[in-house]
Amino acid sequence: MTAETKRIDITLETSLESVALAEDMSLRVATAAGFGDDECHRIGMSVREGVINAFHYGNSANREKKIHLAFELTPEKMVIRVLDEGRGFDLTEVPDPLAEENLLKTSGRGIFLMRAFMDEFDVARGPQGGAEIIMAKRFPPARQSNPQSTGGSSSTVGKEE
Repeated sequence: MTAETKRIDITLETSLESVALAEDMSLRVATAAGFGDDECHRIGMSVREGVINAFHYGNSANREKKIHLAFELTPEKMVIRVLDEGRGFDLTEVPDPLAEENLLKTSGRGIFLMRAFMDEFDVARGPQGGAEIIMAKRFPPARQSNPQSTGGSSSTVGKEE
């Protein structure tokens, strides 16, 4: 991490309340970083889906396990990591929600939405196990050419570190 990179690490309880809290935090960080309303909405939905997956699939709603959320602001993009304490999974084994046999299922669209809403998306094995969703959204061109264009945003984000 360079001096220009800002990072916020948050440990969340495995609870449904953490889903809304994580989404709210992501909206605040994205707004402070200079994203517009539409991009903030996409980032918020992606974080929501990632934390729901960590809660439901990763930690199996086990309140003794934690969900780890991190925001990294680099000069080029905002990187978000959602890590659970579960068994992990292989991304290639996740069913395609657009396949005919899956169209009417009530779940299984979270990864599809995260991929669609974010510029980068991957799932890795966490350092101590579990699944780590890593997704990123590149800053708008105006923000990239002038990293200070968001005024006090870096100090706002820095206060939560």
